[in-house]
Amino acid sequence: MTAVEAVVFDVGGVLLDWSPEYLYRRLIPDEVERRRFLTEVCTPEWNQMQDAGRPWAVAVQELVAKFPEHEELITAYDTHWEETVAGPIEPTVEILRELRAAGVPVYALTNFSSEKWRVAKRRWKFLQEFDGEVVSGDVGVIKPDPRIYRILIDRYALQPQRTLYTDDLPENVDQARRLGFQAELFTTPESLRDRLGGLGLIR
Repeated sequence: MTAVEAVVFDVGGVLLDWSPEYLYRRLIPDEVERRRFLTEVCTPEWNQMQDAGRPWAVAVQELVAKFPEHEELITAYDTHWEETVAGPIEPTVEILRELRAAGVPVYALTNFSSEKWRVAKRRWKFLQEFDGEVVSGDVGVIKPDPRIYRILIDRYALQPQRTLYTDDLPENVDQARRLGFQAELFTTPESLRDRLGGLGLIR
């Protein structure tokens, strides 16, 4: 196997423990009502449009127009967004820092709203430690579209066959492999550490 010279991290589900459930458990205690709201009103597809570059103000305005009875709950997704993050996944953050200490370049390739990425970087300082980043909201393309991987490759002159990519979503890992990356489906920090240790990148 070709030696790995750089590592690319997804963020949500790998470095940050993110889920709208964390916010809406407080706002909608009833599980059935909460599930209905998150599948019929503030849907994953609606949130994904912010990851693709739609401004949050526009997103909220459009959804409130459609569901005016839920205005306060819809607006909360924007104004209380930080509550959708339980916190860093600390063992993975430690891996990131060990790689940096070993001189291995580390990059972020993430589906993330531009606005919320700036919020996250201020709140969780380790997100400022990458050697480079490609954020879907900045470039208007979301994974697993191959174009966003190519932006990463071109921007940082990466050789996919010498780069390990990790993500918690199988479709994103599969796309990375199709483009020539070595790739690891993220399941636990321990399994990622084992893979990186096997490559001789960390102990």
